[in-house]
Amino acid sequence: MTNKAFDVYRDFPFFFQEELDEIIQAHEKVIFQKGETILQEGKMANEYYILEKGLARSFVNDFNGNDVTTNFFTENEIIIDVSSLFQRIPTQENIVCITDCECWKMDFDVFQELFHKIPNLREWGRAWMSQQLFLCKQRSVEMFILSATKRYLHLLEQKSQVVQFAPLKQIASYLGVTDTSLSRIRKELVSHPKKN
Repeated sequence: MTNKAFDVYRDFPFFFQEELDEIIQAHEKVIFQKGETILQEGKMANEYYILEKGLARSFVNDFNGNDVTTNFFTENEIIIDVSSLFQRIPTQENIVCITDCECWKMDFDVFQELFHKIPNLREWGRAWMSQQLFLCKQRSVEMFILSATKRYLHLLEQKSQVVQFAPLKQIASYLGVTDTSLSRIRKELVSHPKKN
């Protein structure tokens, strides 16, 4: 398969072609409708997905019962709750489709089997996890050092589909601002694009 979604594996330079073929063939095509839940709080993740088309998000409910977006998943990214999947514990997050989504699913048991069979998959997993840890750390630092406007522009640059398809309220909660503040930021960017 020459599907772009599998570049998540192909970009790792150490796989042999037959290893890549086996890993790719272990995936199953799954389609979710807009609004459908991929993973529900309190359930255990038993698979991960590569998002081929669409947009999904993860969120938690805070101590006041507010829905707070923790991540957006865009095309060719892996949709996963790492701790639930690998520590075999119930998730604290919900993962829901913002648009219709086409995904490639890998079951946990199949992944475990391949993980033990293909040493390069273990290396890929370590590299992928390191990258995710770096991105998570970077995002947590940016919440403190960047202005809300810069955080919004960064999101626009990194994941433009989010700004295109996600409701304002979800984007605002992800950026750590109110809907009103985000509306104001967007208006300012339209009226003074060069200022930022």
